Amino acid sequence: MNFLIKYILKKLIFAIFLFVFILNFATQNSAYSAENDYRLNAGDMLAITVFGEKDLSIKTRLGATTAISYPLLGVIQVQDMTVGELEVFITTQLLNRGYLIKPRVNVSIVEYRKFYVKGEVKIPGGYPYSPGLTLDKVISMVGGLTDRANHDKIYIKSENNPAIEQHPTNSQVAIKPGDVVTVERRFF
Repeated sequence: MNFLIKYILKKLIFAIFLFVFILNFATQNSAYSAENDYRLNAGDMLAITVFGEKDLSIKTRLGATTAISYPLLGVIQVQDMTVGELEVFITTQLLNRGYLIKPRVNVSIVEYRKFYVKGEVKIPGGYPYSPGLTLDKVISMVGGLTDRANHDKIYIKSENNPAIEQHPTNSQVAIKPGDVVTVERRFF
């Protein structure tokens, strides 16, 4: 009887552990962030931290070459990598080259590259990006539209898509880093 109770307790503990693991995994995936599929490019500022290894932790801004100089690994080309891909790359390289036994690498975006607004807006220019930015919010950030603005001819050109898309001012379309928003002038 004692054996049966121990067996049932082991199975129960395993089931609880499995449930907590699945719940944690589901919670992490539902809290999906913009960084998961965001592709790195020139202008982004990154923080790379290797836990317990202060000399391997750096903060760097990606320049025109989109390469970083990383201690022990040299120059790493990071353009179009995601944060997760860069974490895996650095972890794998530190492990495979024998520098660390169990490296724990965290890469985060400290500052996204700017997006740009031009045309018939009150304050045109480059603005710092923040996740969750929409066209409506951008129009507020630039002080609104001028009296000559055509509310139906607002164009967004994305770095990742060469096609220029037209959006009305009441659009909830997402703005991404590197986007160029152009507000046309109305004629009458």
